[in-house]
Amino acid sequence: MSLTLIDKIWNAHLIGTRADGRDLVYMDRLVLHELHAPHAFSRLAATGRTVRRPDLVFAALDHTVATQPGRDDTTNPAGTDFIRATREESRNRGISVFDLGQDWQGISHVVAPELGMVLPGATHAVPDSHACTVGGIGALGFGCGTTELEHVMATQVMALKRPKQMRISLEGSLSPGVSAKDVVLHVISRLGLSGGRGHMVEFAGPVARAMSVEARFTLCNMIIEMGARSGLVAPDEAVFAWLDGRRMMPTGEALELALRTWRTLASDPDARFDQDISIDCTNLAPQITWGTDPSQVIGVGDAVPDPGEAGQRALTYMGLQPGMTLEGLPVDRVFIGSCTNSRITDLREVAALVRGRKVADGVRAIVVPGSSAVKRQAEAEGLDAIFEAAGFAWHESGCSLCAGANGDEAGRGERVVATSNRNFENRQGPGARTHLASPAMAAAAALTGTITDVRRLLGGGS
Repeated sequence: MSLTLIDKIWNAHLIGTRADGRDLVYMDRLVLHELHAPHAFSRLAATGRTVRRPDLVFAALDHTVATQPGRDDTTNPAGTDFIRATREESRNRGISVFDLGQDWQGISHVVAPELGMVLPGATHAVPDSHACTVGGIGALGFGCGTTELEHVMATQVMALKRPKQMRISLEGSLSPGVSAKDVVLHVISRLGLSGGRGHMVEFAGPVARAMSVEARFTLCNMIIEMGARSGLVAPDEAVFAWLDGRRMMPTGEALELALRTWRTLASDPDARFDQDISIDCTNLAPQITWGTDPSQVIGVGDAVPDPGEAGQRALTYMGLQPGMTLEGLPVDRVFIGSCTNSRITDLREVAALVRGRKVADGVRAIVVPGSSAVKRQAEAEGLDAIFEAAGFAWHESGCSLCAGANGDEAGRGERVVATSNRNFENRQGPGARTHLASPAMAAAAALTGTITDVRRLLGGGS
């Protein structure tokens, strides 16, 4: 019987099937974060349950931690209790904490693959919807709620309904100035917020295969925004090279055995998918959101559509009118960071664009690395000096403005260009108006003070 890659990973982790039809799927790793962990720990205590495999569970401090230089537990007072409860309860239960001031602190979805904690063909659970990010190395990540988190800690198993499967083949090639973020925004705009509902997704095709590993993380990060349960790109030699030498990678004979297994991780040539979609990316322009969800997307030079009565609220909130173009629209803030676009390759791309230039007057721009390791590497390469010389603030690692839960917020009515994954009403501050875009597009907005087609700054004006 021919199998998809998702079938192969799912079947390898299948423990059994419940009477209600849900499969019990073993989780190789579980990463907590401080926003939801304290409640789950309280539930464990109330029910007298223990953590089944504390050696396979890790706690990341990322959601509520301040990112300002010199931060500590109290810099963001609203997060202090969450931080301290997660730290204390994790240590009491033998769970490793990626703590403030430690080398490996950072956003869970960045840190897990960066350490080699999550590997190709693995399963991975996080109490956060963007667990699917690790699909970039060919793993299956699953978000879970707080009640479910308690169950996974106690059993190392998740009860899941086996989803349908979708293959999205990305055809053609990308033009200069167009990135994985543009591709995934375009995919979501094509398929809609519910286009992946009930499915897991495999990205395939020459565009996906040509992407760097870190670009694949960006691609997989946002499939949750079209309702998909999880998704991945089949691992290849680029992935194995990227993982080589990571802190938690197997070594010696164990690595050789792992590589032999990883090289089998591909869908069979005649495997069948419930949906098979092909999207030509050859003429794709840099993308940007106009509305208040990640499906309300246009090419940067296109006119804002007339969404009818159903979309009028989004237009009103964003202060836009049908038929206008976004290019030239003044911006107040730029945020480069989040689990979507905060890796070293993202920061290098931004630094190359802003070197020798200045942030426009009146624009507040910040760069927030996704992990302390990314921050160290960026500083070793001198990227922080480039950002600061250009007028960007250089922060510590964390979720920052992506969710506005840590003291980083935009003001009411401020227009923000962000590299994060969601632009819902009030997400980045009450009344804040967020446009999602790639790191290059965000950098272009910071430099010009307006929404700008980055290709104009690259010398390829359109």
